[in-house]
Parts: sequence; structure tokens; C-alpha cells
Amino acid sequence: MNDTALVFDCAGEQCLGIVHGAVSPASSTGVIIVVGGPQYRVGSHRQFVHLARHLACHGYPCFRFDYRGMGDSTGAQRDFRSISFDIKAAIDAFMQSVAGLRAVVIFGLCDAASAAMIYGRTDPRVAGLILANPWVRSEAGLARAHVSQYYRRRLLHGTFWRKLFSGQLHVTSSIHKFLRAVRTSMQGRPGKGPDQAAVDYIDAMQSGLAGFKDPVLFLISGRDLTAAEFTDLCSRDGAWAALIERDGVAMQTMATADHTFSMIEAQSWANEAALCWLAGVAPAHVKL
Repeated sequence: MNDTALVFDCAGEQCLGIVHGAVSPASSTGVIIVVGGPQYRVGSHRQFVHLARHLACHGYPCFRFDYRGMGDSTGAQRDFRSISFDIKAAIDAFMQSVAGLRAVVIFGLCDAASAAMIYGRTDPRVAGLILANPWVRSEAGLARAHVSQYYRRRLLHGTFWRKLFSGQLHVTSSIHKFLRAVRTSMQGRPGKGPDQAAVDYIDAMQSGLAGFKDPVLFLISGRDLTAAEFTDLCSRDGAWAALIERDGVAMQTMATADHTFSMIEAQSWANEAALCWLAGVAPAHVKL
């Protein structure tokens, strides 16, 4: 395995990336890691470094990079809704850098998964998506996630009851917060107003996934509000439910994983799940 720094241009700005496993790639499909923001190419607890090296060791070249305005790349900071040019420029640079690459799979966590859904269908070089805990934040969605995840877990936890009976818990305030969350969670699809931006990008994600006909893997954490919002959306919205149930789309869940798979067991699970899925859709013919 070899790690090589690569500087590439995006709309006149200089972006930095790291290519993994470019010495003798065993697969014609590489993996490009798009980073959720605000974050840079290393990721929380070196998450993306571990993932890239794990996949590269098994024959899949990887590229993790800083899009404009993040990490070591120049330019104004931007969010996931405006990084399509960055993803395209990174794929261009990656494929030019690694001889024999014919396609890429995009890996994205959180809002990078959202960006990957929006971008994927626009580029014929994208042969698959690995989407970890996609971001579909709205006020009502967050409230439902709080009710189903946070409050339910809290009621089952001994610490809650000890605080309640010892007088350490502000009961009135807690009840008001809970009832407010329940009321908000009962709202339907957000309309125009504070949640309009959420409507726009969630619709763009849905359209992007509907138009993407290649394989997709969802990695879902069981102890994460962001993941809970996404799975709740898929269970409540018929169009989303149909998308994740179609042929070629897989979903794997680890009940004890948090948002960034920070525990060693969760990180290993996510890395292995990605590797096994890749082996099924883009086998690596290892040169012995």
C-alpha cells in the first residue's frame, strides 16, 4: 500500500487529497471518500484514514480529500449542498492519478452521504454509493428522533429514575420539553417556512437516489439521532420506502454504533461491511 498526496484544481482553487493504494491497484473500481462538514479529510478519530487504508489493503484504491474551504484546500467554506464541483474535480484527479481506474464508488457520512445522493446520478463514472447515516434534518424529523431514541432510552435507564426519586431532576421542565417534542414530531411534511431549506435538499436527495440505478449500501448506526431521522423518514414516506426496498439497495445496521462509528468494534464493522459489499459489486482481482 502507498499513500500519496495530490493537489488538484477546482474552479481556480487548490484542493488537497490523499491517494491510497495506487502502486498496484487490484480493482478497476476505486473509492472516493467525501467528507461531511464541518470536517476535513482525516475524519473524527481518523475514521477516514482507517477506512481508506483498510479498503486499499484489499485491492481498492481510495481517495480522501478536502473540498474547497476545508482542511488544506483553499477557497470559501461551503456546505454539502454546494460541493458537486468539488466531487467531480476530485474524481477527475483520482482517475487521472491511478492507472486502470474505470469507475468509482462514493463513500459519504452524514451530509456527505446526502451530497453523494444528489451527485451520483450526474456522473456515469459513479458505479455505487456507500451512504452512512444520511443527513435529512428538519425540525419535525429531529423531534421524532428525540422522542423515539432519546426519551425512550432515558425511561429505560436506571440513572433517570434515580435522579427522579432523589429530586435531582427538574420534572416540570422535563415534561414541558417532552411534550413540545411530541407536538413537533406530529407535524407532517414540512412546508414553506423555517424548514423550506430542508424540504429542498431532501427532495434533491430523493430525486438523486431515484435516478441512480447502480448499487447502494446504507450503513446505519443504532445510537444516532441523524440515523434515526433517516430511518423514520423512510418508514413514513412511501417514496423513500420504495427507494430503499428496490433491487440493488442494501441496508445494514449496527445497534450499538454511534454517528461516527467511534468505538473500535463499530469502526471495524463499518469497514468490513463496506469491504464485503464492494467485493460483491466490484470484485478485486488481486495480483499474487
